[in-house]
Amino acid sequence: MYRRILALLLCAVLFWSCAANACAEESVGPGRQLRQLVVLGRHQIRSPLADKGSWIDRITPHNWFEWTSKPGELSPRGAMLAAAMGRYFRLWLEKEGLFAEDEVPGDGAVRFYANGLQRTQATARCFSAGLFPASPVPVECHVEYNQMDALFLPLILFMNEAYARDVRKEITERGGGEGLCGYRESLGEALALLMDVTDMEASEAYRSGAFGDLLTDETEMYLFEGDTPSLSGPIQMANSVADALILQYYEEADDLKAAFGHELSMDDWKKIGSVLGTYEEILFTSPLLAVNLAHPMLKELFAELHTPERKFSFLCGHDCTIASVLAALGVEDYVLPGAVEPTTPIGVNVVFERWTNREGEAFYKVELIYQGTEQLRSIQALSSDEPPMIVPLSFEGVAADEHGMMAEKDFMGLFTEKIEAFRELQERYKESEIAA
Repeated sequence: MYRRILALLLCAVLFWSCAANACAEESVGPGRQLRQLVVLGRHQIRSPLADKGSWIDRITPHNWFEWTSKPGELSPRGAMLAAAMGRYFRLWLEKEGLFAEDEVPGDGAVRFYANGLQRTQATARCFSAGLFPASPVPVECHVEYNQMDALFLPLILFMNEAYARDVRKEITERGGGEGLCGYRESLGEALALLMDVTDMEASEAYRSGAFGDLLTDETEMYLFEGDTPSLSGPIQMANSVADALILQYYEEADDLKAAFGHELSMDDWKKIGSVLGTYEEILFTSPLLAVNLAHPMLKELFAELHTPERKFSFLCGHDCTIASVLAALGVEDYVLPGAVEPTTPIGVNVVFERWTNREGEAFYKVELIYQGTEQLRSIQALSSDEPPMIVPLSFEGVAADEHGMMAEKDFMGLFTEKIEAFRELQERYKESEIAA
């Protein structure tokens, strides 16, 4: 009797083990083993950057959500979501055999490094606690607390007149209009919706003309060596308002309160999110500019991917960090289901996965892993049954198989090419300056 029961149990274990292996092989290919993960993440939900009583308050007659965190700091919701994502990664990595169950990593096997701001440091600490609850890994901070670490900022490392001219030309052509007009015109419906939801025209500050006209004013772009690209004008202002409104939507459970009494569909929220995507597109994703902005982070990621003892790395920065890196690498267009932010949603992780097959050949798979809007609003626990959103990425000029796997030599060749591209543009534009 007992032998029959044991035999049945053994068959059941073998069946589910084979089923799990078959499912894994279906997603990555037969005989492939996960060897390393390098994650470039964006911080989780934060309060808006503006202080109470700032122009953001005065641009609408409504009262914004009452945040318990200081301006720009990780919210309690954001902390829980970061820990939930860390816990999901733990379950995933144990399943794939990268870590044994309840394993405490040895020296150098795991690295956490974040920008010095509270929201990035706190996100990394919460993720670490979710990933290793019994022994959270300390988070590196290479600057004074709450100060900016240049590695995580898309700083312009090189600039001269000829280069600035060509960057502006490239950005203008991508926008399809004169100067930045094309971008503003493409946002016409989104800007009108943003004004309607906030009842902007009913605010005394807007009626006074103190903030200009969101629908007709021109946007200006500034490019200075040693600084991040920046904008002034309607797109910059709309970006700040849209940012505050979407953060309010994440935190406020009541849909009507989140939209100041307006009934908004998911498509409406995505339209508001398109303002953030356009702002990001202008400043950080022009190919000629991106290899400049992302150069230090590309080198850091390349070094992490070539650290033999490392199993897992988590580098926590911002949407601009991720946008510039992906643009520099030549990421192909992608769509993010379940997100209102179109390209780098709050808490998103770019996951660089290294796999090997039975012959010892190495492959890379790159995915965006993030919590969808409803998962953010409900603080959903994540598991294999209730996973986060996972979107595979592909890159121009790099072949991938049916599982999204790229040969190591091809993907590392892409990194090398894009790192070298910055040095080449320096030489090219310095020569043109001398010739002039």
